Amino acid sequence: MADNHFTPHTDLFTLSGKRALVTGGTRGIGLMIARGLLQAGARVVISSRQADACTEAQRQLSEFGDVRAIPADLSRHDECRRLADLVEAGSERLDILVNNAGAMWREPLETFPEQAWDSVVDLNLKSPFWLVQALLPALGRAGTADDPARVINIGSIAAIHVAASPNYSYASSKAALHQLTRVLARELGPQHVTVNAVAPGPFPSQMMASTLEAMGDTIAAKAPLRRLGRDDDMAGIAVFLASRAGSYLTGAVIPVDGGIATTASGT
Repeated sequence: MADNHFTPHTDLFTLSGKRALVTGGTRGIGLMIARGLLQAGARVVISSRQADACTEAQRQLSEFGDVRAIPADLSRHDECRRLADLVEAGSERLDILVNNAGAMWREPLETFPEQAWDSVVDLNLKSPFWLVQALLPALGRAGTADDPARVINIGSIAAIHVAASPNYSYASSKAALHQLTRVLARELGPQHVTVNAVAPGPFPSQMMASTLEAMGDTIAAKAPLRRLGRDDDMAGIAVFLASRAGSYLTGAVIPVDGGIATTASGT
């Protein structure tokens, strides 16, 4: 019979003493997640390709906790390795890896270029794999049977339903990331590492800016919850997955979209 162990409510969502890496953590969804992890007590490293964005985001986030920013171009394998080495240099343990850095390319089918596949797949799909590979020893040292280390991949509802915009490589790369999440969950579970994915819907971000400016009200009106995503919605799901509350969940893809993808009657 399983041992019934009840964690006090106040401890279910705390991340005190945990170390986290959030890629693409300088803006949009990554910034929302980094802020949530910091407020829950984690020490957080954020990364972005642009050094000035790192400096500004670190300044903004420092009021919430211990944060460090490292510039890195994660579309390159060697940069994934360099970032992993720098993260491990601060500590041999990593409790939480959030693979959020991503790219989108919108262009009609007739002119969709080769670069739109290579650049998007490299960042959206390959870099999460390279970071898990490089940081697995640190994740393994952090995880236990009762409190596994966590990998959180940021997918998209574009990988669950068919969006109206022509984003062929983006939707495909995110669908592949959802499946990679399941594959890694099965392999890494015995090593005390959980792997889950979040599939965001429409949240205010630079990637979504033009879409929301053009049709944000229409998108919100069609969502069952009749609104767009808020900062706390994304911070909340990240804290849940990273905390004791989410420790028995792995291989899941969780839509955080106000019901848009999961209740759609058609495409």
